[in-house]
Amino acid sequence: MKFINLTPHSINVVRDDGSVVLSVPPSGTVARVATQQTVVCQLDGIDVVRTAFGDVDGLPAPQPDTVYVVSTLVLQALSASGVDRSDVVAPDTSPASVVRNTDGQIVGVKRFQVL
Repeated sequence: MKFINLTPHSINVVRDDGSVVLSVPPSGTVARVATQQTVVCQLDGIDVVRTAFGDVDGLPAPQPDTVYVVSTLVLQALSASGVDRSDVVAPDTSPASVVRNTDGQIVGVKRFQVL
């Protein structure tokens, strides 16, 4: 199985003991969700916006034996638009899956999530 990372960060999948099962470096292509912000009000002179999410850009067509790793936001946008892509996953950064270092930074996840 080939994993292609469409995020700007390395993705590490780790076991409970911290050993790395899979490390997927960024591919250089980033899948992103188009956004449009509309100012809805101001709080003490600071704009407050509402963000509308649009299409996903940068997601290649399905390829045999290939899994695309995207951000959770991209995965949610695909789901909301009714796209059915069993070849797309995102790192599961829920408390049950995320692994952090002593500074609280994410160093890996224990699993992926799907649409």
